[in-house]
Amino acid sequence: MKNEILLLGSSGKLGKEIFNYRKKQIRNPSKKELNILNKKKIEKYLLDNQNINLIIHCAALARVKKCERNKKKAFNINVKGTDNIVKSILKTNRNLKLVFISSDAVYGAYKGNFKENDKLAPYNYYGKTKVLAEKKVKNLKKYMIIRTRFFSKKNISFNYSATNIFTSSLEVNVLVRYIFRLIKKDFNGIINLGRKKISDFKLYKKYKKELKPCDKKKIFDQLKLKIATDASLNLEKMKKIL
Repeated sequence: MKNEILLLGSSGKLGKEIFNYRKKQIRNPSKKELNILNKKKIEKYLLDNQNINLIIHCAALARVKKCERNKKKAFNINVKGTDNIVKSILKTNRNLKLVFISSDAVYGAYKGNFKENDKLAPYNYYGKTKVLAEKKVKNLKKYMIIRTRFFSKKNISFNYSATNIFTSSLEVNVLVRYIFRLIKKDFNGIINLGRKKISDFKLYKKYKKELKPCDKKKIFDQLKLKIATDASLNLEKMKKIL
């Protein structure tokens, strides 16, 4: 029996990269076939596709502004949708591992160097939904929770970037390779995936030479949202495993 991966959220930036990386092994059903807000459809899909032995769940409402403006929708997709997946795995008695793509937004906004066992302190509603979703995932015996931030070097649309905002953001292709290395090693638990702490300006300047530097205040004024000034991740566990 050929082992297959069920990919949820294949229309998003990360989902597309994951699908392209392992097309032959991945099932990516349409929303009509499998809607994460419809538990019965998830259960039916899992029962009808016994070859599936792993689920990668990256379906989410991830735009911070959209989450703040429509909290009900964010909760339904990010939390209830994840709960439906977990309950469907349990109800169908399938021995499946769930790979859940979380976020560095579950941590605080200023301290940086966040470790997997640090107290969670989400600073926006998106982060709060990810914390709640993680709790749902932990009801499974086999799971991988990946806390990360990513970007596409092909899609840097902004013209300014802050020299004093820091993250551990990964280029999406690199993140996908890390995810599959963890799957191969059969990692179970919570892990940060990222790169060494770097300013937004220094990171994006590598891929967009005409990018101009600015102070974080310019970014705050444009977004009118609370964002982290240091969301960098402690990567000791990642280095040890990978």
